[in-house]
Amino acid sequence: MPQPKRPDRRLVRTGDSWLTLPNPAGVPVEICAGPEVPIESSAIDELLTVLELAGTLGDLAAATPGLEVEPRIDRVVCTPDFHKGAGIPIGTVLKTVGALVPQAVGNDINCGMRVEVTSLGVDRLRPHLDALERRLRHLFFEGGRRIALTPAHREGLLRDGLPGLMAEGVPAGAEGAWRQAGPDDTAGIEGRLHAAGYPVPSADGFRDWITSGGGTSYDSIIGSVGGGNHFAELQYVSAVHDGPAAYAWGLAPGRVVLMVHSGSLTLGHQANATGRDQARAAWPRTVPMPSNRILPMLLDEPGAARRERYLTAFANAANFAVGNRFFLAMMLRAGLAEVAGDLGSRLIYDSPHNLLWPGADGTVVHRKGATPAGGVCDPGHRTPDMFGEPVIVPGSMGAPSYLLRGLGNARALGSACHGAGRSIPRGATARGSDAELDAFLREFRVVTPLNHRDPAVAGRRDIIEAWRRDLKQEAPWAYKDVGPVVDSLRLAGVAQPVVELRPILTVKG
Repeated sequence: MPQPKRPDRRLVRTGDSWLTLPNPAGVPVEICAGPEVPIESSAIDELLTVLELAGTLGDLAAATPGLEVEPRIDRVVCTPDFHKGAGIPIGTVLKTVGALVPQAVGNDINCGMRVEVTSLGVDRLRPHLDALERRLRHLFFEGGRRIALTPAHREGLLRDGLPGLMAEGVPAGAEGAWRQAGPDDTAGIEGRLHAAGYPVPSADGFRDWITSGGGTSYDSIIGSVGGGNHFAELQYVSAVHDGPAAYAWGLAPGRVVLMVHSGSLTLGHQANATGRDQARAAWPRTVPMPSNRILPMLLDEPGAARRERYLTAFANAANFAVGNRFFLAMMLRAGLAEVAGDLGSRLIYDSPHNLLWPGADGTVVHRKGATPAGGVCDPGHRTPDMFGEPVIVPGSMGAPSYLLRGLGNARALGSACHGAGRSIPRGATARGSDAELDAFLREFRVVTPLNHRDPAVAGRRDIIEAWRRDLKQEAPWAYKDVGPVVDSLRLAGVAQPVVELRPILTVKG
């Protein structure tokens, strides 16, 4: 039996699922992780660097007379998938007072998950997997998506999210992914998304994308999976842990499920750059730039116009991400329909990972690689039923995923993890075992732009080696075991498992 992993000595265990991190800034920091969940020391190093933000906020307050609220970090909570990021660890929930921090959300604004349950049983699908793999490669990577958009569609999406997109209707003669859109995708969707959109009055910062192609046109951005750990996956319900909730969500053993993990792509990068530029332009000359390069924006009146520029671009990118996940799901539906016949598909939930939530009391909750996990009675809570907010926790490629119901745990800032979390940094995975990768590929289907079974491709050793290196970045051994991660959420009273999902096939960009 494996022995519990010894945590970093800087951490103090306070319970079966909780640790604290004493720090020089005196900020309350808790990590939700059981003894079997590994925690990188490099992630702790990175988090301690982030906490230098407390001193930065103090310096800004001293240089900005007349503030109604003194800016500070209120609390930090880290989820079980906590691991090193690019400046701020993944799985960090940062609650501030009197300030917002664009980098605490990052480039991939509104990266998130969408899950739908279909009318298909897995046994009906299995005989068609070879054909399905070919169809999905065509749809995702060989020009088959055919997502026609007018400038009005694009502007509607960026300004109002899915309602703005769908208000323009399906373009005449639409092909590809559009053909899967139906009444169920517009009627009553608000209750099945954390937010159907983030309305803002303008999308002028993305005018080039809105007007690209002139009239009705196609582009290579909308309908993109993206890189890294993003994916579009077919799964089936392999176990039910909470019968009433599973029944309410339409989940039965053997039922095929669609899961999409993607974000705002290049639009998110542009919006985050806007935030950094606006924070830098407002920086007081008497305050040195912080060594951790994290630039907060005070919630003061003089900074309102600059904040609004960022928050408008932020909302545009967040709206794009909701629409992108919608079309990725349509593409999975299209592939299934072409090989298995007509099917029904019902959205269970669409939930963000990288977003911020301003409060009326001057607080801001930032989630970076963490998902909301609201309970039944949380104010403003959106849920398709009365079982708590659906929490989507994917495993690594080829591993089980879980749907849970949130319990609204205040200690966790109403937050849960967005996956298993990396255990090996991306750069180190290239040294992974070739034998392990071969064994994995024999047992699991991965659809990528490159068809490694094509004889013309298989003979190009340089291309195949590059493809294998990319796959190793996301291979199962690069991630934590999802079981202890989910157990940590359950034992901490953060979220309760509803169903376990086993993968059938994964599409990777």
